[in-house]
Amino acid sequence: MNDHKAKRIVFVRLSVLAAFIAIIWATQVLNWAMGYRLNTAFGLIPRQTTGLDGIVAMPILHGSFSHLISNTPPLMLLGTLLTLTATRALLAINGIIVVLGGGLVWLLGSPAIHIGASGLVFGWFGFLVVRGAVDRSFLTLGVSVLVGVLYGSIVWGVLPGQPGISWESHLFGAIAGAAAAVFVRSHVHAPRMVNVERR
Repeated sequence: MNDHKAKRIVFVRLSVLAAFIAIIWATQVLNWAMGYRLNTAFGLIPRQTTGLDGIVAMPILHGSFSHLISNTPPLMLLGTLLTLTATRALLAINGIIVVLGGGLVWLLGSPAIHIGASGLVFGWFGFLVVRGAVDRSFLTLGVSVLVGVLYGSIVWGVLPGQPGISWESHLFGAIAGAAAAVFVRSHVHAPRMVNVERR
């Protein structure tokens, strides 16, 4: 792949990420104007068939502007790291995070309306951290360390006890991201570390 084509692909992927975040913000404005009725209509409600569509809709719905503001920086940073280092299989990675993570919340979550992109954030976090161990390239290990340093403290968000916080989305999102790292190879074109046997 020539340098020009590689730059164009990166530009397209970053544009898709920016468009996704813009859609989330536009949805929030509409949701706010409607008195947050979208959350009731499309939020994830565990073990109810009417809440199944929330598996897909949950990441774009938020309960307030402050809720969305807190999710936007990690969406931008982790999304950019994912976009730049996962050269293939982005749809499969995100599909596993959204469907598996959201599906587990639907099956096992507390009886409430679950909304917010934090499940996706934790999914990207889990993927980027675990992929470093699975892929064993210098690039992915470096990204794992960077993500761990910047966002390692968010792991406390997988524990219950914070009122109004869907810790289940955090936990199952991280599990789904780790599963995606194990089962979907992202084909990062970087030198791999190999074990050297001394004889």
